[in-house]
Amino acid sequence: MPRLAVFDCDGTLVDSQANICRAMEKAFAIANRPAPPRAAIRRIVGLSLVEALQALLPQDDDATHRRMAADYKQAFFDLRTSGDMAEEPLFDGIAAVIDRLETDGWLLGVATGKSDRGLAHILAHHGLTHRFVTLQTADRHPSKPDPSMLLAAMAEAGAAAHETAMIGDTSFDMAMAKAAGTRAVGVAWGYHDRDDLARAGADVVAEEVHALPGMLA
Repeated sequence: MPRLAVFDCDGTLVDSQANICRAMEKAFAIANRPAPPRAAIRRIVGLSLVEALQALLPQDDDATHRRMAADYKQAFFDLRTSGDMAEEPLFDGIAAVIDRLETDGWLLGVATGKSDRGLAHILAHHGLTHRFVTLQTADRHPSKPDPSMLLAAMAEAGAAAHETAMIGDTSFDMAMAKAAGTRAVGVAWGYHDRDDLARAGADVVAEEVHALPGMLA
């Protein structure tokens, strides 16, 4: 039975907070709303867009959330196509971790609140597309912490829950892992702190990138 390591993207593989915040601020400006503090925006990274806007604007209706989600997508696309997008680097050491896990026999996947287009772009930019056997996004699944993405990843890879680890930086990732019956591995370099991860069910939390392979062994 294969072992499967499924990574979140934003805040786990790549540091994308600057662009997420800028696109969200633009969506709020289009709606003539004051933008929330960036700390509040970082807290919703990992949710699908409509759910993220529900969390930021709980008093508004579904139509408003969906309209602002579309504005966010356009703002993010405009940043990319204008050349004004900030670099979205891999966190230091992530490429070496991917190499090590593959050498150790792990299959790799991604489960993210990004769109198919957004994930394809970031993986291609870093030359990682071919490293993952399953890619699950918000385009085809309910938002985290619903386990749909993780269940689909396991089905595609042919992996059982007890041989699967979900690796992420948010409480949404940890809760999704618990809902799917997999191991929940938190990382401390992303957008939720250690206490949030622990409360959501993290089995372990990696403080440093290089520690991940040992925690999965």
